[in-house]
Amino acid sequence: MGYGQDQVVAHGFRASASTILNQPERGFHADVIEAALAHEDEDEVRRAYNRSNYFKGRVPLMQAWADLLDQFRLESVNRAA
Repeated sequence: MGYGQDQVVAHGFRASASTILNQPERGFHADVIEAALAHEDEDEVRRAYNRSNYFKGRVPLMQAWADLLDQFRLESVNRAA
């Protein structure tokens, strides 16, 4: 996408993903986003008993994120041309 290692780090992409995917108009449940980002629930009891990995919700979320990254990459390439 045109960013060098001195401009962005992996955690920055994770923060961007959280911010973008949590926008209400995107329609993703916050628990699915947190699971995709490998965040643990702060509630110890809920964490202990919740064995779901939200797979069915994570598939469309990750596809939407991949599509958005492709869009960003194409826009970057078109600006450079």
